[in-house]
Amino acid sequence: MGYRVAVFGAYGHTGRFVMTELRERGFDALPVGRDAHRLAAFGLAYRVASADDPASLDAALTGVDAVVNCAGPFAATAANVIEAALRAGIPYVDVAAEIEANLDTFAHFTERARAAGVAVVPAMAFFGGLGDLLATTAMGDWTSADEAHVAYGLSSWHPTAGTVAAGVVSRERRAGRRVRYTGGRLEYHPGGELPRVDWDFPAPLGRRTVFGEFSMADVVTIPRHLAIPEVRTYMTVDAATDLAAAAAPVAVDERGRSAQTFTVDVMVRRGDTHRRVVASGRDIYAVSAPLAVEAVGRVLDGRTRTSGVASAGEMFDARAKNCHPEPPCWLPGHLSTGLLNSFPAS
Repeated sequence: MGYRVAVFGAYGHTGRFVMTELRERGFDALPVGRDAHRLAAFGLAYRVASADDPASLDAALTGVDAVVNCAGPFAATAANVIEAALRAGIPYVDVAAEIEANLDTFAHFTERARAAGVAVVPAMAFFGGLGDLLATTAMGDWTSADEAHVAYGLSSWHPTAGTVAAGVVSRERRAGRRVRYTGGRLEYHPGGELPRVDWDFPAPLGRRTVFGEFSMADVVTIPRHLAIPEVRTYMTVDAATDLAAAAAPVAVDERGRSAQTFTVDVMVRRGDTHRRVVASGRDIYAVSAPLAVEAVGRVLDGRTRTSGVASAGEMFDARAKNCHPEPPCWLPGHLSTGLLNSFPAS
């Protein structure tokens, strides 16, 4: 393929998956980060850079075609790496699940990136990117809907150190408040016990108790381009309990994936009609890598629908060609997907 892609935070948990995915797809993967010793372990040419050192970032991105930022918390890294990408005139993709960091990216860089003709795609990951692609697919020919629901059925959730650190930063920025997207805008409200509801996931997962108002990056990415005034996300209670325990993921195969499995059930409603798309797979961190790398490939090949800062469903065609009526076919081999098109509200 010939494209050289820098991976900032390459030796982090998700960064290693991205490095592997890039190399398997024929990209020239360039590891970038602060620790030369850990970078050297890849056995590749590498560049040392820090998010708070613009000169080092400029040097790291010299001669590079695109950059993927895998270094969280993204509240501390995204803006500086985007600035460097704009100076270099190259596309930027990140895997940020932090709601506030993604809001900052849209708020501060939309006009500048468009004027520079540089694609910036935040939250191109399991949280934020995948839900947006699925919701966009479910919308089909609808130009608006009343509600979107994204239910995460995780068998477990052992977070990376980056996830834990990002959660701390987000809680501090929210002053402990919860966030939700309702009435066409984000609202912050006092914390407290999350509501619990039962969600009927497709077989074999079936009915599970989930936390309502467990807001993830989808509340930023979906309403960014879809006219849906209510966007709600849910998380299985067992997975949320694991997250609170903060035990790190454990690799169980040669690719470094954990035993974790997931089902993402996305439903959009307009009036009395629901549309539903479901995706399932293994290891939420591992599946972020093909999402981010596919995004890089599409941007570099010109397979985009807009310019500047855009979410996954806004930037790309969510429905790959030649896969109707079982979209999305974005990541063959990584996800099992299906579509139950339109059905009456019960």
